[in-house]
Amino acid sequence: MSPESIPSIVSGLTIAIGVMLPALAIGMIGKEAVRSIARNPEAGERIQLTALVLVAFAEALGIYTLVVALVIKFVQ
Repeated sequence: MSPESIPSIVSGLTIAIGVMLPALAIGMIGKEAVRSIARNPEAGERIQLTALVLVAFAEALGIYTLVVALVIKFVQ
């Protein structure tokens, strides 16, 4: 393994791990939102709005990971 390939490997691992965890969080948020709406349908709109905000925050973490991976790859 040459020293020139290390940034590419680290960048790929950063993207792999950094996208998996927000995806898992989004799935868990969706699961709990649907479960909560099923238990209390009257609060569905508030639960849905809160879940959307939380999904946006989780998705932002994935975007930050992409930025970090690009910095690792192209800045030396």
